[in-house]
Amino acid sequence: MITRSIYIGNPAYLKLKDEQMCIMEPESGQMKGKVPVEDLGLLMLDHFQITISHQLIQKMMGNNVVVISCDAHHLPHGIMLPLHGHSEHSDRVKSQLEASEPLKKQLWKQTIECKIENQKEVLRRLGNYYEPMTGYQSSVKSGDITNMEGIAAQHYWKYLISLDFLRQRFGDSPNQFFNFGYAVLRSIVARAIVETGLLPVLGIFHKNKYNPYCLADDMMEPYRPFIDLLVMSWLNRYPESDQLTKEFKAHILEIATKDIKIDGKTRPLMVAVKTTASSLYRCYTGEKRQISYPELI
Repeated sequence: MITRSIYIGNPAYLKLKDEQMCIMEPESGQMKGKVPVEDLGLLMLDHFQITISHQLIQKMMGNNVVVISCDAHHLPHGIMLPLHGHSEHSDRVKSQLEASEPLKKQLWKQTIECKIENQKEVLRRLGNYYEPMTGYQSSVKSGDITNMEGIAAQHYWKYLISLDFLRQRFGDSPNQFFNFGYAVLRSIVARAIVETGLLPVLGIFHKNKYNPYCLADDMMEPYRPFIDLLVMSWLNRYPESDQLTKEFKAHILEIATKDIKIDGKTRPLMVAVKTTASSLYRCYTGEKRQISYPELI
């Protein structure tokens, strides 16, 4: 089922009534809108004067809704997910824990190959210099021990933005646009992982002990170029823009319903991410040898 992404950037009181999330004006109590909880996939809260009832929180957790809380800079600061989202949670986690290192290295190789392929397609669509990306992609080895991901990234960002651009978390504009988009994407991927019955903290490559979403950071890599295309379309429309406006955020939240190609079928991204997570679990159990990853269409 295609779910909805809701952004709230004004003072609001959110409560549950008749299985729906009701959005109320805090002072007057006037109803501003309502959405069935079962239709929700993502809820972004971007104002300090938003109050949400515990009953609504519990209902959203029961429906695997990811709730994103933004900080004073209007950037995603934290996400809320259910502790488990699958009836076979413990059994699936056991398969995840028992995955061998050679298997994980092969899965990471597939991940980087797909990421580079999608980055190449972004450059090609934008009419930028993409040809060397083919060589980088074909040179990826098990576990990406030669760091083709990093080498390809150097070329990618130079020809996506400019020759002197540095992709950094706290870097100059337009870094903030990509950061916001990736934070939203990470939340969507984490939701799919929990819904599949896997642990987001246990990655196939990322192993940072301070990172509770290592697997989400692994799985989202081939999906990053979809965010990049959305950001570039915004920057092409508003080349002087350097603010994370409500309009930009609404533009990025469209990513959940963007059509992409996966396993030969066209699916909304939020559905495709679940396909990727499910295929990863089947790789852990030995039912599959290849993760299902997206293609730009």
